[in-house]
Amino acid sequence: MQFEGTRRSGQAPNLTPLIDIVFLLLVFFMLTAHFINDEGLPIELPEAVSATALDEKEPLEVVIERSGALRIDGKVISYEMLAGQLADVLAGRSDKRVVIRGDSGVTLGDSVRVIDAARQAGATGVDIVTEKPKG
Repeated sequence: MQFEGTRRSGQAPNLTPLIDIVFLLLVFFMLTAHFINDEGLPIELPEAVSATALDEKEPLEVVIERSGALRIDGKVISYEMLAGQLADVLAGRSDKRVVIRGDSGVTLGDSVRVIDAARQAGATGVDIVTEKPKG
């Protein structure tokens, strides 16, 4: 008695379902991804090697332009009104942290005035936004 052995076929496994699933996953992630175009003022951030990313809610941001002009939520304000404006905005927030985003050409005096005004307004922390050096 002779048993019939298993026949080896020269067929490759069908990869069509696998390709379909990978394609569907690709389409799903492309459609659900959020592409954010960060529009803002043209400022050059200073670089810092020890920079770390912020991972909390959006803090209150003060922008110092190269010319020395201040902006809070896109509105230009004067240095004299800064502490009062910051106090008003921080009063209604649970996160009382202030972030300073300034051009690399801003003087140290302007930065210190903003930090001092933030402390007077009751800010619990003041951070300065920087960029990591490229390379």
